[in-house]
Amino acid sequence: MKSNCNNIELILHHQKKNQTKKHKKMKKLLLIATLILSFQIFATAQVLKGSDTMLPLSQKLAEQYMKANKGKTVTVNGGGSGVGIAALVDNTTDIAMASRRIKFAEKQKMQETGRTSKEVIVAYDALAVVVNPANQVTNLTREQLEGIFTGKITNWKQVGGADLKIIVYSRETSSGTYEFFKESVLKNKNYMNGIMSMPATGAIIQSISQTKGAIGYVGLAYLNSSVKAIHVSYDKGKTYVAPSVANAKNKTYPIVRPLFYYYDIKLEKKVKPYIDYVLSSEGQAIVSKVGYIPVK
Repeated sequence: MKSNCNNIELILHHQKKNQTKKHKKMKKLLLIATLILSFQIFATAQVLKGSDTMLPLSQKLAEQYMKANKGKTVTVNGGGSGVGIAALVDNTTDIAMASRRIKFAEKQKMQETGRTSKEVIVAYDALAVVVNPANQVTNLTREQLEGIFTGKITNWKQVGGADLKIIVYSRETSSGTYEFFKESVLKNKNYMNGIMSMPATGAIIQSISQTKGAIGYVGLAYLNSSVKAIHVSYDKGKTYVAPSVANAKNKTYPIVRPLFYYYDIKLEKKVKPYIDYVLSSEGQAIVSKVGYIPVK
C-alpha cells in the first residue's frame, strides 16, 4: 500500500513538474510573440511633429494613408516648425513637419549624433494677411505691411481705413510661418514690441474675428468667412492680388512658400512608403482638396 502511495506521489510530482515546464515555455513563447508584435507595430507606426500650418494637411494625408494601408499607424502632432525640428534632432519624431527650411545649426546638431536629415517638399502654401470682416481696408502694399508689423504704422487711418488702433497678431517665435513672414514681408526687420504672439493659427483666426482693429497672417487652408483676406502688392501699389490657390499657382500672388518634411536618412526605409503616398497623384489630390498647392 505504501509503495502504491509513493508511486502516486511520484507520478503527481512528475506531472506537476511537466506542467511547470509547459507553463514556463508558454510564458516564454508569449513574451517572444509580444516582442515580435511590438517590433512590427513600431516598424509600421510613424510619428509626425511640427508645423501648425501643415497640421490639417498631414492629418488628412495620414488618415487616408491608414485607410489605404491597413495595419499602418501615423500619428500627427503640431507645436510649430521649430518644435518639430527639435524633436527630429532629439530623435523623438520620425518626420518633422516644417514651413521653413532647416537651419544650419539644426543640421549640425544632428550630424554631431551621427545622423543626417533629408528634405522633401510635399506642398506649397500661400500666406494670407487677414483682418476683421468689418475693416474697410482691402488692399495693402508690402511696405505698408512692413510698417504695421514693425510698429511704424499704428492706426488704420494711416492706410486709408477708419480712425482705429491697429492690433497686430503674430505666430510665436518657434513657428516657421513667423520666420517666413519676417523674411518675405518684413525683409528681416524685427517685429514690433508688444506684438500679440499666438501659439496656433486657429487662435489668430479667432482673435481677429472678434477684434475690429486686428490684423494677422495665416496659411491659406485656414481661411474662412470669419476673417477677411487682404489683397497684397509687391510692386508698390501697381497691382494688388488676393491669396488663392489659383493665384499661387500662376505666381501672381507674392507670398508663397514650400512646405517640408524632414527625416533622418537612416529611417528612409520606414518613412518612404508614407512619403511616396504623399507625393503620389492620390496624395497630391488631397493637398489640393485641403487647400494647399501641389508640388506637381
